[in-house]
Amino acid sequence: MTAQALLFGNKPVDRFLRWFAVRPGLTLTLAVLAALGPFITKPFNIDDPMSIWVARQIQAHPANPYGYEVNWFGFVSPMSEVSTNPPLSCYYLAMAAAILGWSEPALHFAFLLPAVAAILGTYRLARHFCGRPLLAACATLFTPAFLVCGTTLMCDTLTSAFWVWAIVLWVEGMERDDFWRLAGSGLLMALAALTKYFGACLIPLLATYSLTGQRRIGRCAGCLLIPIAALAAYQWATYALYGKGLLSSAVDWTMTTKAASGVSVAASGLTALAFTGGCLAVATFLAPLLWRTRVLVGFATGVVLFAAVLFIENTMLKKYDSLSGISRTDLEVQIVFWAVGGVSVLGLAVADVWHWRDPRSCLLALWVFGAFLFTAFVNWAVNGRSILPMAPAVGILLARRLEQGALTGKNPRQWDVLICLVVGAALALLVARADFLFATAVRQSAERTHAKYGRGRETLWFEGHWGFQYYMEKLGSKAVATRQSVAKQGDFLAIPLNNTNVYPPDRKYALLLEVLSIHGPRWLTTTSDQVGAGFHSSVWGPLPFVFGRVPPERVFMYVIGPTPPISQAVGLRDTNVNASQ
Repeated sequence: MTAQALLFGNKPVDRFLRWFAVRPGLTLTLAVLAALGPFITKPFNIDDPMSIWVARQIQAHPANPYGYEVNWFGFVSPMSEVSTNPPLSCYYLAMAAAILGWSEPALHFAFLLPAVAAILGTYRLARHFCGRPLLAACATLFTPAFLVCGTTLMCDTLTSAFWVWAIVLWVEGMERDDFWRLAGSGLLMALAALTKYFGACLIPLLATYSLTGQRRIGRCAGCLLIPIAALAAYQWATYALYGKGLLSSAVDWTMTTKAASGVSVAASGLTALAFTGGCLAVATFLAPLLWRTRVLVGFATGVVLFAAVLFIENTMLKKYDSLSGISRTDLEVQIVFWAVGGVSVLGLAVADVWHWRDPRSCLLALWVFGAFLFTAFVNWAVNGRSILPMAPAVGILLARRLEQGALTGKNPRQWDVLICLVVGAALALLVARADFLFATAVRQSAERTHAKYGRGRETLWFEGHWGFQYYMEKLGSKAVATRQSVAKQGDFLAIPLNNTNVYPPDRKYALLLEVLSIHGPRWLTTTSDQVGAGFHSSVWGPLPFVFGRVPPERVFMYVIGPTPPISQAVGLRDTNVNASQ
């Protein structure tokens, strides 16, 4: 009897499982499709519209992706000043739309390919680092970070695919002294950096890995010059097109916005820990199997004391003054719980270096800590999309730690591990569903608003952006633009509450008619400042998702009175805060 037969048995069900076990690529591909497929009809939301607009521009003018104006902050400005990411993902989107069309299912279907590539790359990389690569890949897939980002049209999943395969080729190139694999890795590093600027972090990461492994870089240095040259060319090309290099402009914008946010280093650190534990929830649920009890108690005690100081001094939650669907105590408990998970994730990286002290453990640790430090202290705000890059490394660390069962003092049973994975996967799917319901409610609010107020002779104006703007403009309504829009008496103004860049009108010029309510997620959400959930930006809350009483999406409807410029009527102010980074 073969080893596989001994492991799985000879019953029909056992043979079925064995068939998939010996085909990990097919198994993981089907797992990605099963996890993301139910959300393929998700409405466009958050920054999806910007990706679509750039993709449409690319189809018309391929060499000038940002050569048009957009109203994203409540005033019209060049797209080159609004976008904080390079356009490679939008080129992919434009190509997909040319083949499949612009519908929601078509474009989400196109983005299943990079999701599959990212998970298969994680499996390939994990084979070099641990004996349970399938576990590492599944622990990456079934996280809120991966599933929520995988249901958007933004650049994060494509960046992750380039990122992980760049590391795969670099590791294999170093092991086999294969120049062409190293060159291929350099090309993928360039593609990652031109999809999202964070991809440039691969350059120092892999350079350090080479130095720790061979004490020299040698001809690897030439391959590292590929992404550097690509970024330099992009900086020069955008300067020629738009009068400024968009790489340096994005860095300046991030630093300026971060400095102006007013968030303390301690509060940002705790928020990043909570996002890490929540966005990588599988690692949090596995923590009791990974650590001795006294170590886990130490993690929890440290987080409780650290958080208590911030809560008592009110430096953590003072800016979230609109909480209504959850008590502060409930929110604080959830912050502490997920922050303990975040500490466990960082602890995995430290423990792995301490135990192995080799180039691979250093690579994983620098990977995790680099992404965490960028999210907490460099990026303009903490968000789940910035946590996503560390997911493959954490999946591999989990597999490596479980293989060191003796070090935990427990040697966990397979069923215990499986139960934790299933619980983590269930939570990730629920979070992805909550984000789906949020996007659906946003589209429905736009459709209902237009159906009631947009069919007459009066103009229907609106504030707000994200998916609400996309669908309102698609239906024919007009976005308010400071210093440009002029309303007439009798026009209508729609203001969605749970949105960005929205301001109430001057009551001297606008009369509130009614508040339209559309129910989205009821008890779990990813975006609502009323419960403190801010997956796409911690501006909305200190957690990526929150369990609580989620209020419905509400649209305040006004009628314009005596004719003023609409910018005076609605009191718009300039701002530079969005969720694009």
